[in-house]
Amino acid sequence: MDKSVKIGVIGGTGLYSLDGMEIKGEVNPETPWGKPSDLITIGVYKGKEIAFLPRHGKGHFLNPSEVPARANIAALKGLGVEEIIAFSSVGSLREEIHPRDFVLPSQVIDRTKSRPATFFENGVVAHAPFADPFSPSLSQKTIDAAKKIGLKIHENKTLVCMEGPLFSTRAESHMYRSWGADVINMTVLPEAKLAREAEILYQMICMSTDYDCWKEDEEHVTLEMVLGNLSQNAETAKRLLSSLIDFIGLGDDTSLKGSTKFSVVTSNEKRNPEQVKRLKYLFPEYF
Repeated sequence: MDKSVKIGVIGGTGLYSLDGMEIKGEVNPETPWGKPSDLITIGVYKGKEIAFLPRHGKGHFLNPSEVPARANIAALKGLGVEEIIAFSSVGSLREEIHPRDFVLPSQVIDRTKSRPATFFENGVVAHAPFADPFSPSLSQKTIDAAKKIGLKIHENKTLVCMEGPLFSTRAESHMYRSWGADVINMTVLPEAKLAREAEILYQMICMSTDYDCWKEDEEHVTLEMVLGNLSQNAETAKRLLSSLIDFIGLGDDTSLKGSTKFSVVTSNEKRNPEQVKRLKYLFPEYF
C-alpha cells in the first residue's frame, strides 16, 4: 500500500462519513490480523490526506466486541497513518456532563473481558508503556480546535470501557462513579492499546448521548434516547474535525517513533518466525 496518508479518523456510532471530503478511493487491505471493519475511504480534506474508517462498519453491523481492532489499527498503520482521531458515543457518569456535551478523556479503566488486545503474542513479547493512554499533543490540539469554533469540551476525564453490547446495570453504573470514572463506552479498548503498540498517536473524542442509568431522576438509558442525540453529535463532530484538521498531520510529534522497538523483550533466538513475519507488516524496520 502507498504509505502517504498520515491522518486516520475512526468514526463511532452515528459518524460513518465525512462531509466535504474529496474522495480519492477506497481500500480494504488484508492484514495479518484479517480485514478491517469496512472499506477505508481515502480522501483529501482541507488539503490533507485522510483515511476514514467506520469502526462498526457502514450501517453499524459489528457490535463492540466484534470490532476487529487489530486489523483496523494494522490497516491504518499500513497506509502510513501517524495520528488517529477516534470518535465515540459515551454515557455520562457525571451531572455536569450533559447529553450532547463533548469530552476529552485522559485516562481509561478497562472492563472488557476477552478481546485480543496486543500484536505481541505467540512467541514475541513486548511491554509498551501505557500510563497515559492518549496523546498529550493531540489532546491540546483538540482543545485548541474546539476553542476556535466556540465548542465547550470537558477535559482530563476518565473513561471506563465496558464489554457490551448491553448497557450497564444500575449497580455497575454507581460502581464506576465511585471509581472516579466520568464517562463510559464500549470501544476505546483495545483500540488505544493497539495504537500505542503501533507507534500511532491516538486521541479519542467522546460525545455524550445519555446519563447511563445511575441518575435516578432521569429515564434510564434506552436505544431510542441514544439515537435521539446521535444526529446532533455527529454534526458537531464534523465541525470539530474540520477545525482540528488545521492543527494535525504536521509530523511535529515524534514522541512514539522507535518506542516499540525497545519494548520487545523476547530474545532473537526465541522469537517465533511466524509471528515475526506478521509483525513485519507493522514494523519492517524492526523484524
